[in-house]
Amino acid sequence: MGRIRQTFIKRTGDELLEKFEDKFTTDFETNKKAVEEVALISTKRLRNRIAGYITSRVKKMSA
Repeated sequence: MGRIRQTFIKRTGDELLEKFEDKFTTDFETNKKAVEEVALISTKRLRNRIAGYITSRVKKMSA
C-alpha cells in the first residue's frame, strides 16, 4: 500500500497542472524546477511532494 497524499498537495498539483500543463514532464527534477518557477511554495519538502504528485499524474495521463 502506498502513502496517501494530503488534499492540499493534490489540489495544488491539479491547479498547477491545469494552468501550466506544458511546463510539466515525466521527469521529477524538471518538475521540481517548474513548480519553483510558477508557484510560491514555502518549503523545499512541500515543493518536492507537489512535484512528485504532478510527476505521477503526468505519467498516468501519458500511459
